[in-house]
Amino acid sequence: MKTGFIGLGAVGGKLAGNLLNNGIGLTVHDLDETRVHDFIGKGASNGGSAAQIMRDCDVVITSLPSPAVSDAVLAEMLPNMGPGKIWVEMSTTDPDMIVTQAERVAAVGAVAVEAPVSGGCHRAATGNISIFAGGDRVAFEKVLPLLTILGRNVLHTGDIGSASKLKVMTNYLATANLLTLCEALTTMKAAGLDLATTYEAIRISSGNSFVHETESQLILSGSRDVDFAMDLVQKDIGLFQQLAEAHNVPLEISPQIIAMIKDGQDRYGQSAQSDRMIERLEEATGLRVLADGFPTELIDDEPPARGAEVTVTR
Repeated sequence: MKTGFIGLGAVGGKLAGNLLNNGIGLTVHDLDETRVHDFIGKGASNGGSAAQIMRDCDVVITSLPSPAVSDAVLAEMLPNMGPGKIWVEMSTTDPDMIVTQAERVAAVGAVAVEAPVSGGCHRAATGNISIFAGGDRVAFEKVLPLLTILGRNVLHTGDIGSASKLKVMTNYLATANLLTLCEALTTMKAAGLDLATTYEAIRISSGNSFVHETESQLILSGSRDVDFAMDLVQKDIGLFQQLAEAHNVPLEISPQIIAMIKDGQDRYGQSAQSDRMIERLEEATGLRVLADGFPTELIDDEPPARGAEVTVTR
């Protein structure tokens, strides 16, 4: 299948790069011409526009910054969709919107698959990220060979909309974990504990998590650049809150998390790196939550390998 990729940003550029590195002929498009030229230099073709890339390709993958951008790109592609065409939306988007979008795609005879990713930009770069895929099982199996290049663990979540719901849930959990780690690290610093020792104590204990093993390192090194901005965090946790409200679930922690991230945006900028949330506590206490020996950027040290579909235990 001739494959196109739209959106070569922080995550999309790494995902598209994995396809190229694994011998997939790729046609690309991005509003940033520099990114497109970089990919052309690596062997990709210039798609020209969203409309043209859909016209020329069998499968078009999108990785875009917001639901609004996703909808605008779909509007460009839709006139060139039809039987045999598959749209794979890998952005984190509104669960209700992707259902409506999939209906519009189906109305012209094409098929939509949602496939948001989870695991961080550093794992997107190596193909070791996880992918949630929602949509028709037949269409899922057609694009599974591409998805197992893009990600290590691929989970078919059910109907369209299911993957986006699970994705905003995981981002909500990751944000909650980041904020509790900020509080934990600052409290241990205030209590006089060595922060390198504190890091290891969390890592080998029941308090450990993926967020700790990644973002705590960037906090302690002073880098605080996880390549995920607060505006994206706010979008995701807001979508999770909307989902809870739509189903009459009276959340208590979620509104507080939303307020805390908003405060971080007010202090450091709408698109400040999410790990800078630690600085709210540093300012309040006069402490610096730093330790020697931690990396300034995340490197995925797990060897790249072909992914596989995850089997759900029932």
